[in-house]
Amino acid sequence: MLDIDFVRSQFPAFSEPSLQGQAFFENAGGSYTCAPVIDRLTRFYRERKVQPYSHYTASRLGGEEMDEARARLAALLGVETDEVSFGPSTTQNTYVLAQTFRQFMSPGDAIIVTNQDHEANTGPWRRLADEGFEVREWKVDPETGHLDTDDLEDLLDEKVRLVCFPHCSNVVGEINPVLEITALCHAAGAFVCVDGVSYAPHGFVDVGQLGPDIYLFSSYKTYGPHQGIMAIRRALGMLLPNQGHYFNADSLYKRFTPAGPDHAQVAACAGMADYMEALGAHHGVGASGAHDLMRDHEVRVLQPLLDAVKDRNSVRLIGPSDAAVRAPTVALALNRSGEEVAAELAGHGIMCGGGDFYAVRALEAMGVDMDKGVLRLSFVHYTSEDEVTKLIEALDAVL
Repeated sequence: MLDIDFVRSQFPAFSEPSLQGQAFFENAGGSYTCAPVIDRLTRFYRERKVQPYSHYTASRLGGEEMDEARARLAALLGVETDEVSFGPSTTQNTYVLAQTFRQFMSPGDAIIVTNQDHEANTGPWRRLADEGFEVREWKVDPETGHLDTDDLEDLLDEKVRLVCFPHCSNVVGEINPVLEITALCHAAGAFVCVDGVSYAPHGFVDVGQLGPDIYLFSSYKTYGPHQGIMAIRRALGMLLPNQGHYFNADSLYKRFTPAGPDHAQVAACAGMADYMEALGAHHGVGASGAHDLMRDHEVRVLQPLLDAVKDRNSVRLIGPSDAAVRAPTVALALNRSGEEVAAELAGHGIMCGGGDFYAVRALEAMGVDMDKGVLRLSFVHYTSEDEVTKLIEALDAVL
């Protein structure tokens, strides 16, 4: 089992006096930062805050730290080093991708998107309809929020060049079968872009094994700094039109970064790998085993919360009630404003949020009253059983 005391010792927030007595349940909006990231970021700003990749020591070391971050994250993700690139956010990375596909595709080509996504992985693609391309929508079940692969098969044909879908939704929470969906799309001749922002905090995945051509996530949700990280496989990346400076066209990790990345934050991302390796080593499973450790803990701690809310009067649980098939991102549609209830929960030491969380299309498709939105309760592997118990008691008090 996960050593929760060891885990929490790696996050300075848990020893911060101003946060004592409060339980953090808005992790889907951004996680606490682990100590190795903070240490690396501080060191870079103190010692390496110069233009990197020159010959003097501070510059050379800064460049080496940036290269280290890319290499170690690539190893965690099961891809080649230059298949990992950084940008200011996943939203911005997706807009750049949409621009390059606009140039790459031909009249009559189609893209498939879902209405389960956060707007960042559906809005940029939908705008390609203005350029004359066909945009097809893979729709959720209006009762459950589930994406049925049979419905996807009905949308696939020889015109489809790209299929975009989330690893899991930031409100539905159900974990989509990326391997199966990717295989279907590749068999139909389509490329695959997966939004992993809402899944990656629950364990880095082996992108090489799952098979998508593009996998996107945000490091500020995986215990790191505010960066968007993209793994794009070389076969596709070198085929798409270059979006970077023309003289960087031969460098895969620069092709989709029109602006220079934040040097310090890129370097600090190596701290995420430090943490995963330390977590694996402490439990004797290695960095590759950290994913299962994290998920097993989350599933065990999540189920009591799902059981507590699924049959409650005037509460609609969005997504499945089985913790094994979903991430611990729990959206509840209530008979009053989600933001209002979140404000009441703050008085009980619960930090959470209410609203639409940029998942307007998904919530509207499921008939949620958008004037009320949802209450979202989200956590990760550093959340303890005691904190979930505190949350359930607080919900009893306010609902």
